[in-house]
Amino acid sequence: MLPYRLIYSEQYDLNLGGHVFPSKKYKWLHDRLRWTRFAGEEDFLPPAPATDEDVLLVHNAEWVKKLRTGTLTYQDVLRLEIPYSRQMVEAFWLAAGGTILAARQALETRIGFNVGGGFHHAFPDHGEGFCAINDIAVAIRVLQRDGVIRRAMVVDCDVHHGNGTAAIFAGDQSVFTLSIQQFNNYPTEKPPSSLDIHLADDVGDAEYLQRLGNGYRAALTMFQPELLIYAAGADPYYQDQLGGLSLTFDGLMERDRLVIWTAAQQKIPLAIVLAGGYAESVEDTITIHANTAAVARDVLDSPQRIR
Repeated sequence: MLPYRLIYSEQYDLNLGGHVFPSKKYKWLHDRLRWTRFAGEEDFLPPAPATDEDVLLVHNAEWVKKLRTGTLTYQDVLRLEIPYSRQMVEAFWLAAGGTILAARQALETRIGFNVGGGFHHAFPDHGEGFCAINDIAVAIRVLQRDGVIRRAMVVDCDVHHGNGTAAIFAGDQSVFTLSIQQFNNYPTEKPPSSLDIHLADDVGDAEYLQRLGNGYRAALTMFQPELLIYAAGADPYYQDQLGGLSLTFDGLMERDRLVIWTAAQQKIPLAIVLAGGYAESVEDTITIHANTAAVARDVLDSPQRIR
């Protein structure tokens, strides 16, 4: 049995068809983890959807109503870049519930893993870049509302800047946002995070790990969170269709180890969300996400882990 639980629902699929965002990857990852015997069915924990009350801690009532009633404008859909459907809306609410549950699990067992989530481009009043609801922000606000935590950190390692998350927490001293991304990529406008690490095109493993390690350690020196949410995007991969960095499988695993091991050393509960991944071969995206799950297991199983 795994030392942490995998949060998953078959209803995470956003119903996107042949879209560049392979939202069936959540089921494919679940199936990969099962048939490789990495996890048994008892290791998966189903989430409940976030409530509208939860979502309204981050998003304004008009945007929530548009999503709930299917009254998005043409411009709303263009900016969101995915087709509207009831299944899509329910999947976003469920993903937010999954990230809330992963955060609660992290507080109990040091690590929680949502086989989904990481929709960091969603703003309070609109969606962008395949993201309608910012599950990362919702989870943090729910745990703060419930008095479970006061201070949280987001470490966003998607290839794209976490613009929605940065905007939501701008000026909020209780949340530290770190985003490392390819600068010359989506989105064009990048609201400042607490710490942004902008990378040139084609940066590979060595420079990426050095820049991330320096920034991450500096952030943890300045800010002591009670919860860390890690957006473990698969899209810094060198064969990603929407990325322009050059990380390998090994480099991405070292990235995961850096983030997860450092949090474990400092006894910071860590919730992991998947974020993006658009490799030319979807099997590569699944491998990257599966490797993140394996690194998390190895860190918790390590006899050298500081308890």
